[in-house]
Amino acid sequence: MAPPDKKSYPLRINPQVLDAMQRWANDELRSLNAQIEYILRDALRKAGRVKSEATRRKD
Repeated sequence: MAPPDKKSYPLRINPQVLDAMQRWANDELRSLNAQIEYILRDALRKAGRVKSEATRRKD
């Protein structure tokens, strides 16, 4: 179950993309979910869709 400050979202994804993301996550010592969130936050920041501060992980 997702932490209270996060929402769950079902994701349909191409198996080859998922496999590549899993390998990348393994290389970065992250879970697949954390890797996907990291990539999405980085893309949003680079596109100017969110401020850097708003995309930082809350721990």
